[in-house]
Amino acid sequence: MTAYPELTTIKLATWNVNSLNVRLPHVLDWLTANPIDILCLQETKQEDSKFPYETLKAAGYHAIHAGQKTYNGVAILSKHEMTEVAYGISGFEDEQKRVISATIQGVRVVCVYIVNGQAIDSDKYVYKMRWLEALRTWLAVELQKYPKLVVLGDYNIAPEDRDCHDPVAWEGQVLVSAPERAHFQALLALGLNDSFRLFEQPEKSYSWWDYRMMGFRRNFGLRIDHILVSNALKAGCKQCTIDKAPRKLERPSDHTPVILELSV
Repeated sequence: MTAYPELTTIKLATWNVNSLNVRLPHVLDWLTANPIDILCLQETKQEDSKFPYETLKAAGYHAIHAGQKTYNGVAILSKHEMTEVAYGISGFEDEQKRVISATIQGVRVVCVYIVNGQAIDSDKYVYKMRWLEALRTWLAVELQKYPKLVVLGDYNIAPEDRDCHDPVAWEGQVLVSAPERAHFQALLALGLNDSFRLFEQPEKSYSWWDYRMMGFRRNFGLRIDHILVSNALKAGCKQCTIDKAPRKLERPSDHTPVILELSV
């Protein structure tokens, strides 16, 4: 009988920190309490020159970052070596820093901060539709190159009514509109899987809550932060959870981490 090595289990997470300058202590404390392998960050809101590479290195994490002043910004933190680092969506001209990718432990990790869209009658919504189409086209090629692929980030899309605290009140609005949800389904049709929905989950599970009107306290939230895994990794998914604890902190991000445990 041939002896095969045991599968290696890694933990990946995504977190829109809504300014790393403000939330760095939260991130460091969270990593101490949750020593995961890979953390994807969105909305770092800082230039590369201000990114805390050395502080994160001292905490045990390599880091890559694509940032800009005040807005956007994405990063990947990893306990393991990162190779084949790439920035942006190939073939799509975009000044906004929204995508960063690397290969880690044989897995292609893509961190995305998808456009918010502001309102469905705005130019930013048109930009979001163009951006999502470019993302889908690019990921189709990436999946051919990297069958073991994970796309983590703030998608700014609540895929289904159960991902929204009040579907009637939100109907037709940005984040839940039919075209946005169609784009999300188009990503799944490439051969990607919503890892959170691979498991039975508590009702009213959300990853973002508005700062206004006591949104978190009343659980008026949306599930807009996702970890999509390729078909080649689907069977290796062990559990996917939302950690609400950081949202309870003083001066929190309006998002909270989503975590996936994966055998590769």
